[in-house]
Amino acid sequence: MSGLFITLEGPEGAGKSTNRDYLAARLAEQGIEVLLTREPGGTPLAERVREILLAPSDETMAADTELLLVFAARAQHLAQVIRPALARGCVVLCDRFTDATYAYQGGGRGVSEARIAALEHFVQGELRPDLTLVFDLPIEVGLARAAARGRLDRFEQEGRIFFDAVRQTYLRRAESAPQRYRILDAAQPLSRVQQALDDLLPQIVELCRG
Repeated sequence: MSGLFITLEGPEGAGKSTNRDYLAARLAEQGIEVLLTREPGGTPLAERVREILLAPSDETMAADTELLLVFAARAQHLAQVIRPALARGCVVLCDRFTDATYAYQGGGRGVSEARIAALEHFVQGELRPDLTLVFDLPIEVGLARAAARGRLDRFEQEGRIFFDAVRQTYLRRAESAPQRYRILDAAQPLSRVQQALDDLLPQIVELCRG
């Protein structure tokens, strides 16, 4: 049994956390050890960075500050959680990873892909997800779901232009590397999204046991 790194990506309201938990339960039924985590966050220190990133503030955060905070949290997360779990043969299910940086800080904030790629290489080395599930849905649907959860965080308060850029970046990255990405229609009822995950399960189990 080898470790497997699976990331779940998508805009606000896409249901990543719910579906991450569902996929974890289905893998556990197969006798596979699963670790659930998220970004930004995943360790006590990285969670404190998450609070800074998400909290609304009267002070505008510079795009480079945001980018560096994201990768600082990621470095801690990799060292303390992700790499050790993969080393012991665990399946790591992570709610967002570096694709989110390309989507939010790259697409949304306009930071160059070259700058993000340089930090990606510096922090991650050669480590990349084995499989990335992109939960895609129309912007209006996602934002309505996010608003229904209650008070909006700093990112959720952004406008349509920002989230359109985020969504298009996700889709462009998925289309550029279909061997790693799977796009799921997250606008469907939850039961149908989870059926799509069930359809992927044999492939994931085979990757785990390969």
